[in-house]
Amino acid sequence: MKSVILTDKAPRPVGPYSQGIKVGDLLFISGQLSLDPKTGEITGETIKEQTRITLENVQAIVEAGGATMADVVKVTAVLSDMSNFSAFNEIYQGFFPSPPPSRICYAANLLGGGKLMIEIDAIAYIGDKS
Repeated sequence: MKSVILTDKAPRPVGPYSQGIKVGDLLFISGQLSLDPKTGEITGETIKEQTRITLENVQAIVEAGGATMADVVKVTAVLSDMSNFSAFNEIYQGFFPSPPPSRICYAANLLGGGKLMIEIDAIAYIGDKS
């Protein structure tokens, strides 16, 4: 059985998708951007700022689903420019305890008229906590 995860601590979906879906022991977090949860506006001028805001949005949904960032097992990060990879990594590593989740990172054009620099989705395991 699947259930929808929705929190006002992350931006509301702006299309036909859910912030998160819980299925069995897994929690799937939709791609998050550096959007202010209250206004839905793009926030952050640098890749470091946008990475922090984006990961805060991911974290809010993970927590609303009953998990922590330590429970995240897979991350996909999309950067608008791979020259931002090092700065992105500086902020990213602070959100995940060791061992960090598996990850893929690549560059692609993002929505937002060139203002968005990053999108991140995640999968968390919320099974047995013992």
